[in-house]
Amino acid sequence: MILFTAKVSRKHKDKLEANFHSLTFVYSESKEETVKHITEAEVLVTYGSDLTEELLKNAASLKWVMVLSAGVDDLPCQFLEEKGIVVTNARGIHKVQMAEYAISMLLQVYRQGKFLMKNETDKKWDKSIKVNEITGKTIVIAGTGAIGQEVARIAKAFRMETIGISRSGKKVEFFDENHTNDKLKKVLTQADFLVSVLPSTEETKDFFKEEHFHSMPEHGVFLNMGRGDAVKTATILKAVQNGDIAHVVLDVFEEEPLPEDHPFWSEDKITITPHISGLSPDYVKRAMEIFTANLENYMEKKDNYINKINLSRGY
Repeated sequence: MILFTAKVSRKHKDKLEANFHSLTFVYSESKEETVKHITEAEVLVTYGSDLTEELLKNAASLKWVMVLSAGVDDLPCQFLEEKGIVVTNARGIHKVQMAEYAISMLLQVYRQGKFLMKNETDKKWDKSIKVNEITGKTIVIAGTGAIGQEVARIAKAFRMETIGISRSGKKVEFFDENHTNDKLKKVLTQADFLVSVLPSTEETKDFFKEEHFHSMPEHGVFLNMGRGDAVKTATILKAVQNGDIAHVVLDVFEEEPLPEDHPFWSEDKITITPHISGLSPDYVKRAMEIFTANLENYMEKKDNYINKINLSRGY
């Protein structure tokens, strides 16, 4: 039995049931229904937030969990690993929209979008606003997976120098240079832009330090659309208030939703968006394509799952 706690449309349900007519699909509408059916489920399709260790203790038949998102940091990974349950996610489905977000935000900062829109609201004609060009600049991208590669690919259209930072430092397409994490401080001396698409792991928590922002040129821009715990709030505030960098764009935060009294709101040098960089009308469609391909592998008892998670590492 395939148990869905993730909400999907009737169109997706009909397609699944037509393609896999020999399987039983159950779509849970409540926590109570999930608890009732989890004992029989072989496969669980979820967005991840409802998957607790307590729930899993009753999942005697569970063999595979499909997370219809990229983040698995809230999952009880150790418990899943001990139970031998396979976990896959929807990594890669965010690359188009998140790359567009990144480039649009960098353009917004350099073309003074916030101030132009305010002037429009105030009916103020001001041609003295100084704008800049992102073309030909240097961008450092922390995280060279699918999203980072797509950001780099689009950046190349603006003739940017692209530098990738990752755990392995291996060569990746669309990057002019690739370095290991420990080389970040060194490469930041030439970075006009620093973009983070890092996941949330023990290795990436508080990844960005004061020394990193201090190493950047004063006109540098930092954009974080990975995970909020990659950098402390105090570190960001110090960087912009001391003038170490010129601007910060944040789509993710240590605490979400961001409280109304949070100091970020009052900083002109910080642009805030409410964790929407991954949103797309094609989100579920792309995620379901990965699930369908993996379900075929599951039915044929193959172990070549797309986006199989290394539960020890958490990604």
